[in-house]
Amino acid sequence: MKAEVYLTKVSADKVGLGLFNYELLPDKKFIDVNLTLLNMLEYVCEVDFFKKRLGDLFVNSSDKNAFFEILLRNGQVKFFEAALKKSNGSVLWVAINASYILCEDGTEYLEGVFQNISHQKEIYERMALEKNFLQGLFDNIPDAVYFKDVNNRIVKVNKFYIEGTGLKEEEIVGKTDFDFFPYEQAKVMFKDDKYVLETGKPIIGKIEKTLLSSGLWNKVITTKIPMYDKNGEIIGTMGTTRDMTAYANIEEQRLNMVINTLDVLGKAMEMRDPYTFSHTRHVAKIAERIAKALGWDDNRLLAMKLAGELHDLGKMSIPLDILNKPGRLSKLESSLIQEHVKNCYDLIKDIDFPFPLAEITYQHHERLDGSGYPRQLKGNEILPEARILAVSDVFESMTHRRPYREALGIDKAFEELIDGEGTRYDKEVVKTLRNIVGEDKEINSLLSN
Repeated sequence: MKAEVYLTKVSADKVGLGLFNYELLPDKKFIDVNLTLLNMLEYVCEVDFFKKRLGDLFVNSSDKNAFFEILLRNGQVKFFEAALKKSNGSVLWVAINASYILCEDGTEYLEGVFQNISHQKEIYERMALEKNFLQGLFDNIPDAVYFKDVNNRIVKVNKFYIEGTGLKEEEIVGKTDFDFFPYEQAKVMFKDDKYVLETGKPIIGKIEKTLLSSGLWNKVITTKIPMYDKNGEIIGTMGTTRDMTAYANIEEQRLNMVINTLDVLGKAMEMRDPYTFSHTRHVAKIAERIAKALGWDDNRLLAMKLAGELHDLGKMSIPLDILNKPGRLSKLESSLIQEHVKNCYDLIKDIDFPFPLAEITYQHHERLDGSGYPRQLKGNEILPEARILAVSDVFESMTHRRPYREALGIDKAFEELIDGEGTRYDKEVVKTLRNIVGEDKEINSLLSN
């Protein structure tokens, strides 16, 4: 963000803006300020502001004391962050740069520059909250989670991993699997890591045996995915290992930390907007069933299920009175609703999935002829998963009641899809859906609700 200077330096021939009597004490008043500072602190009357002392502006006494201590010690303060009081009592976060000024006539002043950093502070606090949430999730997931560099050295592990080894974290970081497992087992692990690093392809749900520190062998399910830097270069791998010894059902073994995390977001959506939550769950079932009929593997089926459940997650930021408006939407309201695809993409784009989940959800309103949004993609530019999601979304929407209309029925839904076969919608996907409807009991049950 470009810095904004609110108080200027003193000149030799006149008193500059934003100067304080240089006693370096908080009870000294301002000599002069510029209009921008008054606007920042929301003072309508300049006279009211000049009744204030510098120390009066600080919200926290600890900030005030620290500021003046640094100033007394160094004769200047650089980028000191503090909360200031506005005229109405609300808080403004600023960065202060202040210096001692000695004029030619021997007069001493304190010269200050205030930069409004409230927006940056808000972003930082939100990121800190998210970081704490993710760290708490990382440490409390009942799976061993670990990160390795390009040399397969461990760089970070979670609490569960540490407890499972019986070692201290510093005894783990920097080591390789050869330091903890039998040679033959470590060799297989090393080979898997090398495959992910060289190909960029994940290893999903590999079931294997591993030796515990207790000397017992157990069965685990391991997933390893590549980690990328901001330039798209692979910088290492992330792995999760879950103890599956006590489980008989292999399908239950596929649950992992990502799904658990996304379930929390789904529950938040359900509490805020039950209609959208129900819609996304229906779409997920339809999309997964189509993908299954097309013969897709378990990994792509999981991608399809998650994409269906998350595709409308971005609607959480749209006011409910617009989402559930019974009448026709204005152009502005329609534009706001269309933002939900970008909102969803932004929410999950930085999470490393073993499939392009963010991009799939981003494309679910694109159409083959380029008439969709938000990027007007055409033909093969649209992912196969997004094509299934588009058909499933339209079909579910038309066969269920909407806030602004009653359900249109299966016939109307297929009329729309068939009319757009090969132009707006993927022909094979539409055909597959037609084959499913009437034959699949779960889908028929869903359509009757």
